Amino acid sequence: MIDYYSPTAEFYDLVGGQHWAHSDPALAAALTGIDTGHGPVLDLGAGTGRTTEVIARALPGARILAVEPSPGMRAALTSRVVRDEGLRHRVTVVADRAQEVELPDRLSAAVICGVLGYLDREERAALWGRLLERLPSGAPVVVELMALSAPQPVAPMRIARQRLGEQDYEAWLSGEPCGAGRMRWSATWRVLNGERVVREVDVTHEWYTFGIQDLAAETGLTAKQLTPELGVLVR
Repeated sequence: MIDYYSPTAEFYDLVGGQHWAHSDPALAAALTGIDTGHGPVLDLGAGTGRTTEVIARALPGARILAVEPSPGMRAALTSRVVRDEGLRHRVTVVADRAQEVELPDRLSAAVICGVLGYLDREERAALWGRLLERLPSGAPVVVELMALSAPQPVAPMRIARQRLGEQDYEAWLSGEPCGAGRMRWSATWRVLNGERVVREVDVTHEWYTFGIQDLAAETGLTAKQLTPELGVLVR
């Protein structure tokens, strides 16, 4: 397994706030009020634990299964959970990939972020098959969406900037088609002191493109786009 995320895990909470500022309330609203007595809520691609916190606030009584295969991201996730007395007794952290994670017999809901684009159609179909049989009628599956539902060139653009102490942190993104239904994304993370670049980390990865209606067709579920970055499928 290629770990795309550990080299850049330190930057996620610094520059990810702008991305999630609009999506956090939508995620919370999509989960609020569901019956959590059926089983834990699956947080697939839990990252540094930001989504885990949103789930926990929206569903105070829920148990959460937080799945994150990247060691760097998982270190931040575990640190976040262990520091919070309200999370440490409710959140179980596991290191498996989506393709191999052992799921409990029943789930109350699922949140899937930063995962589906790494799976081809067959792998997604296998995941949907395992996931949907564990969810009750009416249960939501909240999914993170990329800005593109089909491949196209994306010129380099700065997607985030954050100040920490005397340094600025920036995230840059560009992309190009690399095959049928696939994008090659190049991300650059920079640490600057004034105009001087102190550090720079580059990561390239490939991603299968899809839109919310593509996922609806794959699953047979009712779909709704909540924000440009977030959609929900209802069992």
